[in-house]
Amino acid sequence: MRTTTTPPWEWLAIPPAHHAAYVAAGAYQPTTIADLAIARAASDPDFVCMVDAEGSHTFATLLAEAQALAAALAARGLLPGEVIAFQVPNWREAAAINLAAALGGWVVNPIVPIYRDAEVTMMLADCRARAIFVPESFRKVDYAAMARRCQAALPDLAHVFTVRGEGPDDFAALVAQGRGMRFERPTVDPLGVKMVLYTSGTTGRPKGVLHSHATLQRIVARSGEHWGLKAGEATLMPSPVTHVSGYANGLEAPLICGIRSVLMEAWDAREALALIERHGLVGTVAATPFLVELAAAARAAGTGAPSFRFFACGGAAVPNDLIPAADAAFDNAHAFRVFGASEVPLVSFGWPNDPQLAATTDGEVVDYEVRIVDGADNDLPLGQEGEILARGPAMMLGYADAQQSAEAITADGYFRTGDLGVLSADGAITITGRKKDLIIRGGENISAKEIEDVLHTHPAVREASVVAMPHARLGEGVCAYVILSDKADAGALAAHVGASGLAKQKIPERFEFVDDFPRTASGKVRKDQLRADIKKRVAAPA
Repeated sequence: MRTTTTPPWEWLAIPPAHHAAYVAAGAYQPTTIADLAIARAASDPDFVCMVDAEGSHTFATLLAEAQALAAALAARGLLPGEVIAFQVPNWREAAAINLAAALGGWVVNPIVPIYRDAEVTMMLADCRARAIFVPESFRKVDYAAMARRCQAALPDLAHVFTVRGEGPDDFAALVAQGRGMRFERPTVDPLGVKMVLYTSGTTGRPKGVLHSHATLQRIVARSGEHWGLKAGEATLMPSPVTHVSGYANGLEAPLICGIRSVLMEAWDAREALALIERHGLVGTVAATPFLVELAAAARAAGTGAPSFRFFACGGAAVPNDLIPAADAAFDNAHAFRVFGASEVPLVSFGWPNDPQLAATTDGEVVDYEVRIVDGADNDLPLGQEGEILARGPAMMLGYADAQQSAEAITADGYFRTGDLGVLSADGAITITGRKKDLIIRGGENISAKEIEDVLHTHPAVREASVVAMPHARLGEGVCAYVILSDKADAGALAAHVGASGLAKQKIPERFEFVDDFPRTASGKVRKDQLRADIKKRVAAPA
């Protein structure tokens, strides 16, 4: 039984105040993804726009499948403005679900496959989802059973649909049913809410980020231009298509830029290299660890992957020597760092043509205005560290929770990123840490990233993540979680940090050696989990 007909963001005026100037300036295209798909299918119907491990879609077949699905969903009683969630791997069906939602005027809620009952239930409840698509089973997880468990606590969730399963509620059955149905598209506002995407929760309870057709089209089109992406070319998407990066660059870029997206169901560097050579892929946007492994695979295979031109990496710390080392593994590719968040996708686009800045900064600010401020929101001089505030036409509309929006967006429309950084005169931004990633030791602020940068220069350290740990006398101490690539002990690493010239209090008092870190879908280290882990370890009896 339906319990509500209003979404949780009914407070949101369209456009919100911080977007009004961009609307007035004509910054947005007056089109939806559905409009673009119809135009692409008419002008170039046979172009293969989507490839996964099981098959492919042309513009024409993708549109036909999405239209049939939209008709079937409308027949099930779904109304424009309601939310359709999908927790689907990098399968081409995700593109059809996303496009069907655009055709039907439904809001999509992408959920990364790593989440389980607690997170999924929270997200679906918060956005009042009416339907969810999940794989019948994926990597030995019964997602259909999980979704039905969640459904028991979700009175708004009327439908659990499967993908690559069986029965009348499976994706294939819905498409088959819809092919014989008439479907009339509702009028959809390109400036209205089209997506609610929950943040990874690295700093607390996940927040529902709201985007429109217009905001996402803006960032995909502008970044593609910056990277020299041309219609007819093909890119690799190994990141989850339910994460903002994979969603925009994997599912939407083919319709916005006229390219082919090759989806990877699971990351494997050798397979990625084979796909690059088989499809003539020109670039990707992915997590930093993928760049390291892809370069190593290219060196081991003795190929420079000549078609490959760019690798935009982010989501995890990037040591300065990583970029030139990766570039050296390829014939023509340039790697560069980018910076952004779900709320402000790609504040920086990277430096595809400047190896020095690509290696030492987190990219060029292109389509955003950026302020660096102190704790009282006073602007700081160029080159001085402070919190990064950003606003631009690709910025989110707001959060699903109006109070969260009020706290995160300044009166003049800047988003508080929570990241610390510096801005140079040439528009280069460099991330120096997180505002909440400081270690306060005896009343003194210590930057975790500063220590991590030193640890990354030790030859035995593959990756380091520094967090605060409880300290009986000083309040907080310094703990370093380390992934080793060779033999080393705590004494050697402590001596290395001490020899770097850092103050003595910045030498980690404790080292934890691990095989990997807990991470978000985009590769960011879950420092909240590391802090919780060390708190338990410190409290445990010796």
